[in-house]
Amino acid sequence: MTDTLMLLPGLNCDERLWRDVAAGLADIADSKVVDLSVGETIAGMAHLVLAAAPQRFCLAGLSMGGYVALEVMRQAPERVMGLALLDTSARPDDDARREVRRTGMAAAAQGKFGLVVRAMQPGLLAPQHLDQPVAAEVIAMSERTGAEVYLRHQRAIMERIDSRPSLGAIDVPTLVGVGEFDTLTPPELAQEMAAAIPEAALAVFAGAGHMSTMEAPEAVGAAMRTWLARV
Repeated sequence: MTDTLMLLPGLNCDERLWRDVAAGLADIADSKVVDLSVGETIAGMAHLVLAAAPQRFCLAGLSMGGYVALEVMRQAPERVMGLALLDTSARPDDDARREVRRTGMAAAAQGKFGLVVRAMQPGLLAPQHLDQPVAAEVIAMSERTGAEVYLRHQRAIMERIDSRPSLGAIDVPTLVGVGEFDTLTPPELAQEMAAAIPEAALAVFAGAGHMSTMEAPEAVGAAMRTWLARV
């Protein structure tokens, strides 16, 4: 069995995001999902990860969790044995993306969080999953974490730094994975990261959108199993 695998959720996500992947890796990895719901900044969330983790560990993050994982690599690279970045980006938000976030935040602050959650679904899931049980699970996960966490996460995400300059310093086995139909952090952004990280392997998950660990857990798990064998 490999050393501890720390799993980092995305915006308004909890343990459900990683449930199926963690179960599929249970024979080789001691997986722990970090609660990022209380974090105020990406740097602060990275501190939470480091406080919860053993001295040496493997690290995987999806979407916002990927932003946090990259911050962990800046704060304590010597502690990370392997890195997996799923459906995420090294780039900061551009002005258009920040405006989309502000619109959602304003609606949530006005008590319309349920509408915000449902409006987000086409961006989170591949088209064929929008009317499937996984969509209901994504909505339920967002509702469990709630509007306050949504607002806190969005503020943290909007303030994140550009991670592209630090990608070349990552010197551990790295998996960069992305859903084939991810429109929020599309495959070209994954390709950009994989090209900049010296020991990176790229995986594209067929039929998945942004929530690849829930939409294609077997494919994600297989890619992570291969990655962990390199650590």
